[in-house]
Amino acid sequence: MSEAESPKPEQHTLAAEPAAPARAPSASRGNGLALFALLLGAAGIAVGGWGLWQVRSLEARDQQQLSMVEEARGQTRALAQREQQLTERLEALPTAAELDERRRLLTDLQGDQQQLRQRLETILGASRKDWRLAEAEHLLRLASLRLSALQDIHSATALVQAADDILREQNDPSAYAAREQLAKSLAALRGTAQPDRTGLFLQLGALRDQSAQLDPLVPAFEDKGGVLLDLAADGDGGNAWAEWLERLSHYFRIQLNADQDIKPLLAGQQLSRVRLALSLALEQAQWGALHGQTQVYQQSLRQAREILDSHFNGENPDSRALLARLDELAGQPVEVQTPDLASALSALQAYLQRTPGAAAAAAEEPGTADPAEEAGQ
Repeated sequence: MSEAESPKPEQHTLAAEPAAPARAPSASRGNGLALFALLLGAAGIAVGGWGLWQVRSLEARDQQQLSMVEEARGQTRALAQREQQLTERLEALPTAAELDERRRLLTDLQGDQQQLRQRLETILGASRKDWRLAEAEHLLRLASLRLSALQDIHSATALVQAADDILREQNDPSAYAAREQLAKSLAALRGTAQPDRTGLFLQLGALRDQSAQLDPLVPAFEDKGGVLLDLAADGDGGNAWAEWLERLSHYFRIQLNADQDIKPLLAGQQLSRVRLALSLALEQAQWGALHGQTQVYQQSLRQAREILDSHFNGENPDSRALLARLDELAGQPVEVQTPDLASALSALQAYLQRTPGAAAAAAEEPGTADPAEEAGQ
């Protein structure tokens, strides 16, 4: 091959090399179009999603607006009903003339009620005064009964004082004479000593309990002639005889002096009967002390003392103490001279006769309570 021909392949090679760069732009252009298409599709999807979200938002807003409209319609209907009710009430209201007439009737009714209340208070006040005066008379009668039946000075004083308080509340000058007699009765009652009957009753009860523990007379053999000494000198037989006589001395008593009373020996049922008689005598004395019966009280104490002297050992300390207490209680008063309330009762009744309502109330039922006062309570 010649040198002129050798360079041709190189030129062909050189000429063929520039063809490769012509393919590269077409490939990059295709890739760019694909990427643009993808971006355009993604943008379309985004625009479609945004549009769908806008549609949903609009639908939700429309539903909210519809609910607000329905609520407004309900409120409108409620306002219409309320307006209708107000209209009906306004139509039912009286007119100005009717209101004036009703106001006048109300004023007349209030005036009538006030007059009726005043009349009722006047009637009740008079009735209360009458019943209080009748109660004063009843209290005075009850005080007189307490004095005559029980000789209870304290209760009678309280009752007379209550009657005087009732008259003082009346503030009536015409009650001066009645109050004067009541004051005299109160002074007489307060100057009268009240015996302690309850204390006497309790003391006699304590003596009754003490009498159940008293010992009877116990005979004792007294060797004044030296008989026991002579028997004791005989030896053992004499000692046995002396012991036997000592035992017999507890069951038999020989008194050679005829001027002395022979006291019976007590044992068994006879001792129980004597103790029962003593207890009954003290119990009767209790009754006399409680009821203010001086004769019964003194007689019962004397009977109890006689039983003690006759059947119990006077040398016993318990018997001596019991006798001393009986003598002391016998000197205590159980009955008092009570004042007479007849003059005070007569003066009060004379005052009630000058008060017709009080006299009628007292004649109707003097022991009842005040009905006006109970109604007020």
